[in-house]
Amino acid sequence: MSKLIARSTGFLRDDHGVTSIEYALLGSLIAMAIVVSVTALGETVQGMYEQIAARMP
Repeated sequence: MSKLIARSTGFLRDDHGVTSIEYALLGSLIAMAIVVSVTALGETVQGMYEQIAARMP
């Protein structure tokens, strides 16, 4: 039983790979921001093209 407790506490104190997880989270947040920005920009450009098309005879 003491081996299980020792391994559990050792696992919880181990900080290997934490940096990788932080970079992965940061990368995913940046990717989400890019997707939101491109989507908003696309809608704006689409609206501009629709206005231009409506003014053409």
